[in-house]
Amino acid sequence: MRLLKRTVHPDISDLSGSVFYRAAARAIILDGDNILMLYTARYHDYTLPGGGIDEGEEIEAGLIRELQEETGARNIRDIVPFGLYEEYRPWYKPEFDIMHMKSFCFTCRIDSQLGETQLEAYEIQNGMKPVWINIHDAIAHNEETLAKSEKKGLSVERELFLLQCIRDELLTVAEKA
Repeated sequence: MRLLKRTVHPDISDLSGSVFYRAAARAIILDGDNILMLYTARYHDYTLPGGGIDEGEEIEAGLIRELQEETGARNIRDIVPFGLYEEYRPWYKPEFDIMHMKSFCFTCRIDSQLGETQLEAYEIQNGMKPVWINIHDAIAHNEETLAKSEKKGLSVERELFLLQCIRDELLTVAEKA
């Protein structure tokens, strides 16, 4: 899968510390200029649906599982690799210094009707919900959150970058078709 971006958090000066590795799968689902996102009230941001891959789980199987849990998506199909976003962040648990996360992003299609979500307790507590939003509005919203919010999570930079890539590459392709 092509590398879209590799980032190292500014608080990390040396990558030789103890590293916790996390692989995640993220879904890109477009309907014209609208994109299926997760809105999280706690951080006031939009993120691509998806999440961590379980040990021994294939990446695409994890993508399907996470999509079903977080959005209630049905009949997930036509899964195509889009790109990889790699990041190194400080880790908050004492047994590791750094988290190395690889987000494997895929385009796919789903049925238009979403089913019931199966959110985890922390996702419910954070006010997470699936929403269809115009991609330009999601970009503008995340730009504002990044600039102004003290509650913003570290993921908003990744999500903003990915939304801009999707806009620049996938919407342009759709408009030319």
